[in-house]
Amino acid sequence: MGTESGSRIVARVFGAAGLALALALSSASCGRAANAGSVEDPAPRPAPRSVSFPTDDGGSVDADEYGAGERAVVLAHGARFQKGSWAKEAAAFAKGGLRVLAIDFRGYGRSKPGTSPPGSEEGLALDVLAAVRYLRASGAKRVSVVGGSMGGGAAAQAAVECRPVEIDGLVLLAHSPIAHPEKLQGRKLFVVARDDTDGSGHRRLDRIREQYDKAPDPKQLLVLDGSAHAQFLFATDQGPQLTSEILRFLNEP
Repeated sequence: MGTESGSRIVARVFGAAGLALALALSSASCGRAANAGSVEDPAPRPAPRSVSFPTDDGGSVDADEYGAGERAVVLAHGARFQKGSWAKEAAAFAKGGLRVLAIDFRGYGRSKPGTSPPGSEEGLALDVLAAVRYLRASGAKRVSVVGGSMGGGAAAQAAVECRPVEIDGLVLLAHSPIAHPEKLQGRKLFVVARDDTDGSGHRRLDRIREQYDKAPDPKQLLVLDGSAHAQFLFATDQGPQLTSEILRFLNEP
């Protein structure tokens, strides 16, 4: 595989004894250390604080908040999950110095839709933007978003619609493609498993690569071995190192 203009291919080994190979295609700041240490699962995990806040279309978002600090991250779940699915990762990110907000999308848990219905691209993006603005209004100076599958698509659309510098970083785990990836704002880390396929048997990597290619700099692409989809990656042998890799990205200047 060749090196593209403005990009560099960096090989990374995830898991014990090289069980999984990750290829990171980075368009900026490629000189960083490639081997981040594993994040240990804290025990016991701290209990989250329950918060809620309004959306611009009259809905409300229910969320779990962990940690404290001026650097914050929103966690946006996939269609099969809810906010509690992030508990392990949220605790690790909070231990790593971040304020963490795991949201329930409208129609999940106690979150309520506004004028945009549950499941709509517009409504999901409004939920993410409401979370970002809640964090900034309550003291966060830098806010990133991590989203998986459906939540990744919502995070990406929010990063298109947000005000300049409102979203500093974006981690997209096999995200649902959006119409205009060329308008994505902030630093971007795309993550997908090489053999992850959709319901029609098509490799998601192909569509993710198209989105990555159209997205502006700075951006990185991590392609992991295996077929686990989005948040399911955290349940594989690669989970601890992936968590560390995301934390490294979120804590970059």
